[in-house]
Amino acid sequence: MASYKDKKVITIGIVNELTGLSERKIRYYEERGLIFPDRTKRGTRKYSFADIELLMKIADKREEGVQTSEIKKDMMREKRKKNLREEVLRGQINAHFNRQK
Repeated sequence: MASYKDKKVITIGIVNELTGLSERKIRYYEERGLIFPDRTKRGTRKYSFADIELLMKIADKREEGVQTSEIKKDMMREKRKKNLREEVLRGQINAHFNRQK
């Protein structure tokens, strides 16, 4: 079962109110591949609380002068590190319990 933080149920207008980011800026971050909202059948964007946290981190970095391309690179590096960490942990658990992958 997915965490409440990951459920995409928040509209762009609410995201705008919560973050203070304009709807145009939120769409721009989507265009740059920094955020990935779900879409309803009618095309309405839906965001999660995790997306809102990510948008706030992006906004903070932008205020510091970091370019969106660099933010994306950093996000990719973090994702690779997280995946590697999970893979190593899974391998350690499997080794401990003598399980094959």
